[in-house]
Amino acid sequence: MNATIEKFGYPATLVAQFDHWLVLLRPSQPTLGSLVLAARSDATAFGDLPAAAHAELKTVTATIETALAKAVGYDKINYLMLMMVDPHVHFHVIPRYEGSRTAAGLTIADAGWPGQPDLGSAIKLDSDMDSLRDMVKSHFDSEMSS
Repeated sequence: MNATIEKFGYPATLVAQFDHWLVLLRPSQPTLGSLVLAARSDATAFGDLPAAAHAELKTVTATIETALAKAVGYDKINYLMLMMVDPHVHFHVIPRYEGSRTAAGLTIADAGWPGQPDLGSAIKLDSDMDSLRDMVKSHFDSEMSS
């Protein structure tokens, strides 16, 4: 695994695995259910990924959107490709909603709604990470098995 994937807590944060992509629970949650979609490659430019990785994004993003809709009931979803600190290809996946959402013992408001996500207001997960990861993962597991 590349250093970016490891920085985001792999394997403890793993939610779903695809041929070219991993879905990880974001250790800091600006909104409930925030994820990292990370390429399994060592590429540091989106255009350097193999064609199969780009093609697989259709399946991966559809799975993310269906699973997160069930997990947190978002209104919109943002995919942010920032890659300024962590160089390997990855997206921050931020489910967006008005107000707050509660699951796995956490209540998190979308502080940036309806504008840009407020990444600075993110809640850092500690002992509650496993329960939130497991809850989100259960929705992915049901999507990927159907």
